[in-house]
Amino acid sequence: MSVVARDKIFPHLWYAKEAEEAARFYATLFPDSSLDRVTTLPSENSGRPTDSAKIVDFTLFGKRFQAISAGPLEPFNHAISLVVMCEDQAELDRYWEALLDGGKAEQCGWLRDRYGVCWQIVPRALETMMTQGDPVAAQRMTQAMLKMVKLDIEALTAAYQGR
Repeated sequence: MSVVARDKIFPHLWYAKEAEEAARFYATLFPDSSLDRVTTLPSENSGRPTDSAKIVDFTLFGKRFQAISAGPLEPFNHAISLVVMCEDQAELDRYWEALLDGGKAEQCGWLRDRYGVCWQIVPRALETMMTQGDPVAAQRMTQAMLKMVKLDIEALTAAYQGR
């Protein structure tokens, strides 16, 4: 996919040095994804060694992203996370395992990948259970979710249904 001025707003991620590696990795995981362009910034502009600062344009699930490798700044944290809505447990398991490789599992379907980026790998059904229907059932489901690391759709559904 060629990069054009197609999106008025898109996320931009700052990596110390791994922006291109991360974008390539993410593009292998998700459909309709690609590494679109890598632009090396001249060293005199970046204050870094020659060819070390790069702007990376990539697409995930058809959505534009941009990243920069420009040395340490602020680490990624939970204030911003990328959410992947999964249709079933097999899809959830696949993304969870791939993104967790070299990363760290966290509570309630959250993980940090090997680059430090925070992800939420969640079933689409979770959104439905939390926002529609019985608030008591949603509370039961939420209590079950709080005890989980990787989310289990069957267990969440059972809690929602009071089983």
